[in-house]
Amino acid sequence: MAKQKTWQVCCLLGAGLLCAVALICLCIASFVNKGCSSGTFQHAAVSADSQRCSEIGRNMLQQGGSAVDGAIAALLCTAVVNPQSMGLGGGSIFTIRDKAGKVKVYSSRETVPQSFKANLLNDCPTKLALTTGSQWIGVPGELRGYEKVHKQYGKLPWPKLFEPTIKLAREGFPMPQYLGGLLSNDMIQKLVKGSSLRDLFCHKNKTVLSNGDILKFPKLAETMETIAAHGADALYTGKIGHDLIQDIKAAGGTLEMEDLHSFRVQVEDAWTVPLGNTLLHIPQPPAGGAMLAFILSLMKGFSLSPNSLHGDQKIQTYQRYIEAAKFANGQRGSIRDPVFNKGKSAAHLVDSDFVDRIREKISTNRTHDDSYYNVTPSTDRVGTTHVSVLDKDGLAVSVTSTINQIFGSGIYSPKTGIILNNELVDFCGRADTVSAGEQPPSSMTPAILESMSGGILVIGGSGGSMITTAVALSIINRLWLGMNLTDAIAAPVVFVDAKNNLNFEKGFDTSVIDGLKALGHRKGEWPYFFNVVSAVEKEHGCITAVSDNRKMGQAAGY
Repeated sequence: MAKQKTWQVCCLLGAGLLCAVALICLCIASFVNKGCSSGTFQHAAVSADSQRCSEIGRNMLQQGGSAVDGAIAALLCTAVVNPQSMGLGGGSIFTIRDKAGKVKVYSSRETVPQSFKANLLNDCPTKLALTTGSQWIGVPGELRGYEKVHKQYGKLPWPKLFEPTIKLAREGFPMPQYLGGLLSNDMIQKLVKGSSLRDLFCHKNKTVLSNGDILKFPKLAETMETIAAHGADALYTGKIGHDLIQDIKAAGGTLEMEDLHSFRVQVEDAWTVPLGNTLLHIPQPPAGGAMLAFILSLMKGFSLSPNSLHGDQKIQTYQRYIEAAKFANGQRGSIRDPVFNKGKSAAHLVDSDFVDRIREKISTNRTHDDSYYNVTPSTDRVGTTHVSVLDKDGLAVSVTSTINQIFGSGIYSPKTGIILNNELVDFCGRADTVSAGEQPPSSMTPAILESMSGGILVIGGSGGSMITTAVALSIINRLWLGMNLTDAIAAPVVFVDAKNNLNFEKGFDTSVIDGLKALGHRKGEWPYFFNVVSAVEKEHGCITAVSDNRKMGQAAGY
């Protein structure tokens, strides 16, 4: 009897202890929740450039997936929600920070095929325009990139990442408002009606689809279903690849099956650049990370603060930024594939001595002729998408993906449902020669920043030549000018184009515009502000995720 009472007492004590522990955990959770403002997340978040794709990525995380699983699922979704920006016919760059703090870059950016048009660069455009045609198609590496990072960091089965997008592509969905707006543009309509893209985006009466119509990708659904079941080899060594090559050749292209078979993802350590109490992790050339680091390093030396946006100081802050951007334009030629350009290196752009010398040349009361910055005028570009993800285990993914310009080469593969890139256009104005296997120079700069206090910012952007502007100004606004992440991204930008003209986004401070013009700057007439930033930030245990409203996106998390 005594033993039974003793056992009962022990059980009661144990139960009481468990209740106490549960109560403490509840209090801690309650305290943590109270410490995070509304609109933030406790565990993980995804920022893609559409709400639908952010939610698909978030759902993968909730099902036990890693940040890489979430990123891949969001990108696959983006291939149908924003097919003008990216897809399986393009390439991507992943910057990934693991739980131990190691940062690596996985580049599956397109390469020059073994056979390409002689004197290709003679066909380069001389003004801003959609550059279409099969001669510009690079070897697509997108899917090999997904495969590589999934093998390294994925938790969910490969086929699961494809399921939501296969369903979307097959069953259809209402035309996204952003894509519908693009398809109403006269230039885009002309492209669609005059190319194989009409199979996707035109009614049977040949009118272009618009808002309110249902968008479907039945052939792409079949292709994704096969890839989900059989892996990336279905494209790079299998029937899908053979079908894709046949369609490219039918359009006059030069890609061969061997180009697909020999494609390899490049894996390297990220470049790490100190910015005061923050470390910036960026992809190496031919990506645009060095350009971003160069501008940020120059600006760090000006001791910026929230006061830098008050009164005349605001004009001075933008004057310094614009001069930094002009010097960056003068360094565009440094961004080349190092494997094929042994004599060229962008390493000086992240060298503190070089940065200090350039900062001394930045004038506060005037601007200069283009020769002062070593600028060779060229053409600018638009396009691309970006996804930022942070999971509950601390894995961070910043990935930029593209088929280059809007709808890439304008060539649709009817046998596979894939839209092909026009990536080789990126050599125009930035190279005198092209080599088989070479990656084109790029503005893509998926970045990860970490502060000494433990904060992390996963950020990147789209918009072609505007990527550097979009990401640099967002980081400057957030890091030094006191803005929260939403305001930092939403703030109107000034874009210094390839000819060093200043182009101001709608809503930019007119007093600053007048002040800059008085300093001698030329005002440009850039028509397309496609600068779109996606970012996820973790600070003091709370996660903020922002998808740029310019593309009507919305982030998701839990």
